[in-house]
Amino acid sequence: MSLNLRLAFLFNTRRVSNPNDPNFSLEADFDDSETIRVMTSHFEALGCRVSPIEADETAYEKLYKNKEDIDLVFNYAEGRYGADREAQLPAILEMLQIPYTGSGPLTQVLGLNKVKAKEVLSAHGVATLPFQLFKSGDETWSQELAFPVIVKPVAQGSSAGITNDSVVETETALRAQVKKIISQFNQPALVEPFLIGREFSVAMLGNPPQILPIIEANHATLPKKYKQLDSLEVKWLYEESGETGHLICPAQIEESLRKKIEEIVMAAWNYLEVRDWCRMDIRCDTEEKPYFLEMNSPAGMIPPEVSTTSYFPLAARAAEMEYEQLLETIITTARVRHGK
Repeated sequence: MSLNLRLAFLFNTRRVSNPNDPNFSLEADFDDSETIRVMTSHFEALGCRVSPIEADETAYEKLYKNKEDIDLVFNYAEGRYGADREAQLPAILEMLQIPYTGSGPLTQVLGLNKVKAKEVLSAHGVATLPFQLFKSGDETWSQELAFPVIVKPVAQGSSAGITNDSVVETETALRAQVKKIISQFNQPALVEPFLIGREFSVAMLGNPPQILPIIEANHATLPKKYKQLDSLEVKWLYEESGETGHLICPAQIEESLRKKIEEIVMAAWNYLEVRDWCRMDIRCDTEEKPYFLEMNSPAGMIPPEVSTTSYFPLAARAAEMEYEQLLETIITTARVRHGK
């Protein structure tokens, strides 16, 4: 069935393609031009008349001038600049009263900023990890968190800034990594316990959401040179080389653990006020107690012709939902929500 839809497609193009380039991490959330080209072709196959728009400082003018010719925006934008960059395009779209897919500005801010998401969810009793935030790197180490700990940028996705060096076991290594993150990303560094239990990725789709088959990243099967986490090296070097054996979907989970995971992600969806679709990351401790790590919106949506390891399409395939059907479901879900 043809959607017969005038669709604006908002995205950010990655200008640095080599994961070994130090600048790659600054654009890891973005997509290469081939991904955008193939996604556009899938929208066209669904019967959409697509207007691709780079989500940079020129996007507002393009949306404003053409808003009468846009039925819906597929918001795949990360925003190029600023601490709250993922909120920029949803805020513009709301100001222009153009319907769009995905969550609103506040949810996008909370999804990008790991600390703010933790604070909201922990206030509602959702299991999150204790943490310390370093803004300068000179703060007194609280020593309330037992080593090993992991150091992350507070507001990056796609494993940007998360490498083998991110897991530290001494205060000296901690401070060095904190300083590195602050310098590289010009944002605070989040420090939290490094869990060594099972890790899951949960794709959610619809209003109310359907939980797609859960993905488990079996880090124990990774080559010894990689630490057991979803690092930049694992995501962009190991997985993209075609190695997918450590990704298990559907994950083999006991019913009691599945119920705990589903309770966490449903609570996070509701308290963060997510709309249409997202992906949430969960990690367990050694006793298989699951903790919320982060919410990804928009989630990676690389077509299978480009990569077979993009998590959301991988979960959809496990649910017997092909890529174009997944895109159509997101679009239809948003149109129903907007009364279109």
